[in-house]
Amino acid sequence: MLIQWYPGHMAKARRMLIENLKLIDVVVELVDARAPLATRNPDFDDLFTGKERVAVLNKSDLAAPEITKLWVEHYKKERIKAVEFVSTSAQKRGAAVALIEGAAAEKVKKMRDKGVSKTVRAMIVGIPNVGKSTFINRIAGENRAQTGDKPGVTKGKQWVKITPYLELMDTPGLLWPKLENETLARHLAYIGSINDETMDVETLAGNLLCDLRRLCPAALMERYKKITSETADEALLAMVAQSRGFMVRGGGYDTERAARIALDEYRGGKIARVTLETPDFLEAHNGETQ
Repeated sequence: MLIQWYPGHMAKARRMLIENLKLIDVVVELVDARAPLATRNPDFDDLFTGKERVAVLNKSDLAAPEITKLWVEHYKKERIKAVEFVSTSAQKRGAAVALIEGAAAEKVKKMRDKGVSKTVRAMIVGIPNVGKSTFINRIAGENRAQTGDKPGVTKGKQWVKITPYLELMDTPGLLWPKLENETLARHLAYIGSINDETMDVETLAGNLLCDLRRLCPAALMERYKKITSETADEALLAMVAQSRGFMVRGGGYDTERAARIALDEYRGGKIARVTLETPDFLEAHNGETQ
């Protein structure tokens, strides 16, 4: 699955990030906790060289808790502090603010020693649909950044003041030019970071069901009663349709409707809390991720 998706707005977003780096003290990268590797833009390592960086594993309520902890430890080995987060909950707000402020603490101290009260400016970055604007709104305590459930809602930078001495800059989602790793490209499509309109939705949902049967077979069979351990891979989508009574005239299965339901229910966490990748994926693929 070689996906080339780097239209003009992506190039413009990249230029905007580079142009604004001189204003920034901390880079806050959001990844989706369900696919921490697939949703981590590999270009960011070069773009943000020399900047303090922290990571936020967003949507952690949809991911497997034990694997999220493994990812936090993995980031620590890379000398990047990370925190799990749920943008729809206020529970981790304090931890996220402390993470950002802690990354800039040395710079703040140097300015304080000079008698200057420094405002920390953090840039929120990530690929489309990882929840950057929703994260900012949760931290701010009100809806200040534009949000949506599809990629591409944020069109330009937005500054949001969190405290008198902390400001966050929202940025458009930024993908890299080519998605060459088939597994990771599929994961991006599963979680909705690539518009479904660019994909064959039935093929995508069929692949998702195969992966879910490997990762959480009991939960999958509980959600869709017609799926059993004996169901062939190619019949999984039809069994979702049969489970929900999605039929077409003549007695066939409405597999397109079943595909959209399966994707929606996975993305909404209704099947199971599933993480698609563990840190071991890096070793298994010799570090060649994108």
